[in-house]
Amino acid sequence: MPETPPVWNTFHAGDNLDVLPRLEPGSVDLVYTDPPYNTGNDFAYADRFRDDAHADPYAGRHAAWTAMMRPRLEAVREVLAPHGAVFMSIDDNEAAHLRLLMDEVFGEANFLAQIVVNLNPKGRQLGRGFATSHEYVLAYARNLSSCAVDGSSTASVDEADFPLRTPDGRRFRYLPLRNTNKKFNPVSAPTLHFALHGDPVTGRVATTEFPGSQALTPVFGDGRPAVWRWSRPRVDERPDDLECRVIRGRTGARVDIFQRDWLHREGGRRKKLRTIWLAEEIGSTDTAVAELKALVGHVFESPKPTGLVRRILETVPRDVVVLDPFAGSGTTGHAVALANAADGGTRRCISINSTEPTREGSNARLAGLATVADITRARLAAVAECVGGGLETSVG
Repeated sequence: MPETPPVWNTFHAGDNLDVLPRLEPGSVDLVYTDPPYNTGNDFAYADRFRDDAHADPYAGRHAAWTAMMRPRLEAVREVLAPHGAVFMSIDDNEAAHLRLLMDEVFGEANFLAQIVVNLNPKGRQLGRGFATSHEYVLAYARNLSSCAVDGSSTASVDEADFPLRTPDGRRFRYLPLRNTNKKFNPVSAPTLHFALHGDPVTGRVATTEFPGSQALTPVFGDGRPAVWRWSRPRVDERPDDLECRVIRGRTGARVDIFQRDWLHREGGRRKKLRTIWLAEEIGSTDTAVAELKALVGHVFESPKPTGLVRRILETVPRDVVVLDPFAGSGTTGHAVALANAADGGTRRCISINSTEPTREGSNARLAGLATVADITRARLAAVAECVGGGLETSVG
């Protein structure tokens, strides 16, 4: 009999402080979550493990929020695999306190990035001060040395950066084979300072002398000795990716060696992600509302766009187990299903949301969704029907 494929989405209705300890330690590869932002509303997440919130060094509401978050972050850390990472959305209300708290729980040395996310391009027009148009995503590794997150993406590659073509149509650009970073020089990397042989007429490059070649050692633009980026064995393995050319430098024409850097290469071209993510790249609060409305109606005020989570998913393998302990409207599970449908991945998502009642008279309550957990469940059920992947649910 054919093996039944794993269900993409699993949903637990209940307090995450109760559910997280029931997950297997080290079983989660990636966490993305959007916790309460502490904008003045009471918390639905009571902290039963601490009765000393008044002793917290942060004053008032910051102390209560920090006391609520600390045990939950500690529980998240327990379920993260050694190679795992956590990405957490936050705004200016608690960004500073969350950064300090994550330094404490995950370790300052495991900080990956503080990403600025442009979710409201027009800016908030209500209230005093500036028209805020951004939030943040804080990213931390469980252990930086073994972290599986690759801070790059295939989607961020711009074909215009590869303007040259071979006769058979392959696109490429020239990169200097010389290492342009002055931290790398004959003193710091002596094995990479050696002579290569090149012919600027034919373009041929080799580690040994050949007819018509000249010996070339790497130098910086000011004439000081430099080093190559490739070792001798690598040059011998990939001579066709190198080209000897005449270029015009500061002191006139000179001969140098370049790498042909291909647009499409084995394993896929990737480019480092910047730490500012624009709405036109990942979506906005407005597009997130539209996504949710198309599935279950306008039942959640500030959902996150699936594009935000899908960008994070691009930094990890396609078979990860994802956890969202503050699942809200269910964006993370939706994004996982969309990513699997797009690339054939086998990602799985565990979503947790509390059974806090929805506000009386709200769109959610009028739609028959009595708790915030009902919102998450309704969306993930609609995702399973429209996108695929199934849904498993539990209560408590």
